[in-house]
Amino acid sequence: MAIVVALCFGIVVYLALLLVRVYQVLFSARTAKPVGRRISGRCSLAVFLGSGGHTSEALMLLSALDFHRYSPRIYYISEADALSMRKARELELLKAAETRKDTQSNAHTETPYSFIVIPRARRVHQSLLTVPVTAATSLAMSIWHITIAPLLSGHPVADVLLLNGPGTCIILCLAALINRILGLKSPRLIYVESFARVRRLSLSGKLSRGLVDRFIVQWPELVRDGQRGDYRGWLV
Repeated sequence: MAIVVALCFGIVVYLALLLVRVYQVLFSARTAKPVGRRISGRCSLAVFLGSGGHTSEALMLLSALDFHRYSPRIYYISEADALSMRKARELELLKAAETRKDTQSNAHTETPYSFIVIPRARRVHQSLLTVPVTAATSLAMSIWHITIAPLLSGHPVADVLLLNGPGTCIILCLAALINRILGLKSPRLIYVESFARVRRLSLSGKLSRGLVDRFIVQWPELVRDGQRGDYRGWLV
């Protein structure tokens, strides 16, 4: 009997400590303040390409960056999204050509980049009854790539993870937060709400607002409710 009581007490203490840790992680994300840019040095960058207009906006944001500084780059794409992969490769080739033109060199100038495919959290027209299964599969794969694989390979996760929807980006947020709960390195999470969202946030925006380090919108109406968020004007 004493063993059972001690076991139950240990479980309760463990769960209490876990809840405290989760609260600390979420609170730190909600109260995170912008940090200044590093004057020099590279910054590894990951970006989720959410297909369609989300991919177009994400790649427009990337096109303004110095690829030699933001390197290497990791593109997270949903399964069967060949179009997003093709557009990302086209951007990489374009940036490499611009670099060769600026340096007047014919040498190979592409900086490292790679693709990671993860299952969709929810497919188009998918029944809500089966969403928990696909979302759990997507989360498991995201945890593998963000938490487990870096530990096994010795290659750290990206410094920054850029998100702009749709729903699968929330799964990536959760995987990154699990790293923080475990005390592992986690990417800095930046969510940029879609340009198409003028008066109301998307569902992904509403869910990620309290999870990410920076929440950026492109229309002032989206931050007039007094909640956290940075209005930066039109970015795409």
